[in-house]
Amino acid sequence: MQITRQADYALRAMLYLSRMDPDARAATSQIADIQQIPPSFLAKIISQLSIAGLIHTSRGARGGVSLARNPEDISVLDVVESIDGPIALNECTHGTGSCPFGEECPLQPLWCGAQAELIQKLRNTNFAQLNKQKEAA
Repeated sequence: MQITRQADYALRAMLYLSRMDPDARAATSQIADIQQIPPSFLAKIISQLSIAGLIHTSRGARGGVSLARNPEDISVLDVVESIDGPIALNECTHGTGSCPFGEECPLQPLWCGAQAELIQKLRNTNFAQLNKQKEAA
């Protein structure tokens, strides 16, 4: 499994925003340049993050992008799912009826368990924690 490039770019943009002063705003061109994200791709990502309520956007001379919540209140899972939708390692993790082998399949518990662990790890990792890791390095 690999997250999409769009989700990776969204995580980088959010990490950049989470390192700014709470009252500051960043121009999308600045985020694109520093995080090496194609500007046209970033525009779509910014729109999705805004719809998900993770960032605020404003136009004009004093416009820009800022976090909608504190970095400790935004998880990696919030960002990934706002871009890619719910995480699913395999079709059988969607629930009953999606696998022709049903409950008889020995792989389904493996996929469901691995998916649950991944989701928990992403849910329990927030941007404040990621920033502290960078400071400690």
